[in-house]
Amino acid sequence: MEPLFAQALIAGLERVAAWADLLDDINVFPIADGDTGRNLVVSLSPLRQTALGRDKIVRELLLSARGNSGNIAARFFSGFLMADAVHHLADPIREGRDRAWQAVSHPKPGTMLTVFDALVKAVEEPPATYDHLWRERILRELEAAVRSTPELLPRLKAAGVVDAGALGIFIFLEGFFNTLLTNGEGCRPITEMFRDHLTISPAFQEEGEAGCCVDTVLHIGGDDEQTVKRLSAIGESVVALRDGEYLKVHLHAPDGNTLRGDIAAIGDVVRWSADDLGAQVRSFRRRKVDQAIHIMTDAAGSVNRENMAELGVTVLDSYITVGGKCLPEAHVTPEELYAAMRRGGKVSTSQASVYERREHYQSVLQRYPQVLYLCVGSVFTGNYTVAQEWKKTNDPSDRFTVLDTQAASGRLGILVVATARFALKSREAEAVIRFAGENAARCREYVFLDKLQYLAAGGRLSRSSAFFGDMLHMKPIISPLAEGAKKMGVVRNQAEQLAFALEKLEADLTRNEKALVMLEYTDNAAWVTERVQPEIARRHPGAEILLHPMSLTSGAHMGPGTWAVAYLNTRER
Repeated sequence: MEPLFAQALIAGLERVAAWADLLDDINVFPIADGDTGRNLVVSLSPLRQTALGRDKIVRELLLSARGNSGNIAARFFSGFLMADAVHHLADPIREGRDRAWQAVSHPKPGTMLTVFDALVKAVEEPPATYDHLWRERILRELEAAVRSTPELLPRLKAAGVVDAGALGIFIFLEGFFNTLLTNGEGCRPITEMFRDHLTISPAFQEEGEAGCCVDTVLHIGGDDEQTVKRLSAIGESVVALRDGEYLKVHLHAPDGNTLRGDIAAIGDVVRWSADDLGAQVRSFRRRKVDQAIHIMTDAAGSVNRENMAELGVTVLDSYITVGGKCLPEAHVTPEELYAAMRRGGKVSTSQASVYERREHYQSVLQRYPQVLYLCVGSVFTGNYTVAQEWKKTNDPSDRFTVLDTQAASGRLGILVVATARFALKSREAEAVIRFAGENAARCREYVFLDKLQYLAAGGRLSRSSAFFGDMLHMKPIISPLAEGAKKMGVVRNQAEQLAFALEKLEADLTRNEKALVMLEYTDNAAWVTERVQPEIARRHPGAEILLHPMSLTSGAHMGPGTWAVAYLNTRER
């Protein structure tokens, strides 16, 4: 695979990541469960691993695919990846299109399948020169295909939006072709191209849904056509992808427990994932949030994804690599991360590329009149510098405010929660910006490490120091401050950790003061919930206590067994 072709694949995926929230917001087909953006990001994540080679990437796409959109897209790319350069695209695109249509038990025009059809037609005749004019013609035809989706699917027309999966593929292909031919510059504003089709009509009412959305991998032989018929008899929205002896299946069914038994009768279950459709639809209905200024932050803060959705906060992900598998932090489970660390597995973290970060800034500024970016402290990452540089040339109206919070982990998380809540009450953007600036320095956090070996594994401590510290049962306490992580003390056991936390809270909070307290956990939710929370609640009955998983960016360096307490007495003026 040529380096530029590989770079174009990654650019397409990074654009989808930047626009995933919008795709979720308009996802009404086949049901309004609001997960198309997230599913595409997870499903296509193996495209980052270009060094693996085509066959391994295709296998990883099969295993990673989630949801209708993700499974159909994965099938398309199993053909598309036969290409390795721009002048070899036509046949692989046709093959990918055919595989995508064949994967769906009841394929419908008006979805991403329509965009694939348009792409095949657009590249049928090779041009004299593969230049920007050729690229612009292709993108115009793909844009028209996305625009046509409401006319092809009555459900979309009733909602007043284009198909989320079709738009997601367009966003990918625009990033892909722009990078392949013009070094990634010049993507047009999505909100201008599809201006009247990105907001769900108030008149649209989603019917109540029940049951589950299942993604499973089966070890299976036999005839695919007969297998799909059996699957269609027990579920709906069936997508089936074959790879050798394995069959990846996506479907919706009324009862997950009954379904698993039915599926097991068809083949050996290798992998199983099930989501509650009713819960997803209810969450989708609650999504609209009205704020004086839109809040954006980094995943380096310990922010709970469900809470952030309710508060209307955009989160810029970091990336976590576990055993060679690299995913945005939001799509890595704490169980997977900490189990790997306890086994001694290789774990690392990385920031989104500069290109992806800029796409995120562009996305939020196109969608909201004003944006406040509560950025992780500049001592921890380069996000603040990247955002400020982008603002200089892309924000002439001064609508994008970047605040170096000088915080990370729970300190950043609790500031984000407090600021987002204030933004729901205030009608003035400047008041929200002022609130965040005044309270940033007032947040406190103490992080209690269980073992030093994980800091050593990440290069943040010598291995000999970690060995002797663990041997002596030393448990450091650190705090993320403006100058970096600072050691605040050392204790020997969990009882002393709790005593230290209570002492600090007692010194900084009065018993009846209405403070905001955030308790963070790694793989020790039971300890934090059953031992720490009740004790703090007893001593500080006026405090609101939030339970959040620790930022996985922090957890990947500090290790399992770590927990933390962050707190803030907000000041509103």
